[in-house]
Amino acid sequence: MSIRTERVASLVKEEIGSILSREYSSTEYGFITVTDVRMSPDLKIAKIYFSIFGAPEKQAATMKMLEEQKQHIRGEVAHRVRLKFAPALQFYHDTTMDEVDKINKLINKIHSDDNESGGSST
Repeated sequence: MSIRTERVASLVKEEIGSILSREYSSTEYGFITVTDVRMSPDLKIAKIYFSIFGAPEKQAATMKMLEEQKQHIRGEVAHRVRLKFAPALQFYHDTTMDEVDKINKLINKIHSDDNESGGSST
């Protein structure tokens, strides 16, 4: 990515995060965090990666809301970020934190099983 592309991605990430926290922080949705934004080289497409903290039902409702509100969010971004073209938004659910949580639980389970069985096998 070029420096300009990275700067625009950073600015878009900040603005979308602000928009989501200000306008879509209802209890019916999970807590949304924008984890990454990747811009196409021509700055016409923004891939928005986000994580959602909440029950699976809230996650599904949040993903549905993001798809339904995509044009509104795009308009807000266009209003706040001065670019020749307002980038088309593509939302992707980033499940990295869910995977990290699963791995941590497995490691903790292994350690607790180890401690229960006596600790060492020598």
